[in-house]
Amino acid sequence: MRLARLSTPDGPVSGRYADGVVHATDGRYEVGVDGHLLPPCEPTALYCVGRNYAETLEQMEYERPEEPDFFIKPPASLLAHGESIPYPEFTDELTYAGELAAVIDERCRNVAPEAVPEIVRGYTIMNDVDALDQGGRTARKAFDGSGPLGPWIETDLDPTGIDMHTDVAGERRQEANTELMLFDPYEVVSYLSRRFTFRPGDVVAFGSPANPGLLEPGDTVEITYEGVGTLRNAVVGAD
Repeated sequence: MRLARLSTPDGPVSGRYADGVVHATDGRYEVGVDGHLLPPCEPTALYCVGRNYAETLEQMEYERPEEPDFFIKPPASLLAHGESIPYPEFTDELTYAGELAAVIDERCRNVAPEAVPEIVRGYTIMNDVDALDQGGRTARKAFDGSGPLGPWIETDLDPTGIDMHTDVAGERRQEANTELMLFDPYEVVSYLSRRFTFRPGDVVAFGSPANPGLLEPGDTVEITYEGVGTLRNAVVGAD
């Protein structure tokens, strides 16, 4: 089942998504007619793991981590499917990274890997937008528009062996399978749950395969994960 959130003139609604329609408790809402998609959850934080694919380590000349390497994006970084990614004036090196992400369903802490499926609402897609030329990971990754998320949450998914690809301006830039992760999604969620108390709607992103690359105004980024869907956002320059 797919779960989505929609912005309408009367406020946000949420419900089951199918064939361009959100089926909420109070009625049926057509995407693009009755409103537009919102980020599919309302996280207090986006917990993001980096350096989680061996090919990425080789490409970026990183050392192999002994445990998940993570950083945090704030809710202000969120963009919905279809919203434009603003190219910040403070960078000349804006990059994309197509990532699978889990959405937490309940307040929890110290979750064992085998119990992770019980506390995950489902899976969605994140674009880890990065201002590569900025100093320090927070300055690079935590700014308005740096966390496109969506288009919806898929509740029925085994995340451990699915194909993905990223296209930029119609060109295939990334192609991999989640079985190539150094730390699988269940390990990552469990590891982070020993450090943070998760809250409903929080997001855990599992890192990007090789070939994250530069973006230019006018580019459209399309990130597809098998069984989930495609997150699509266009990059726009400063006004």
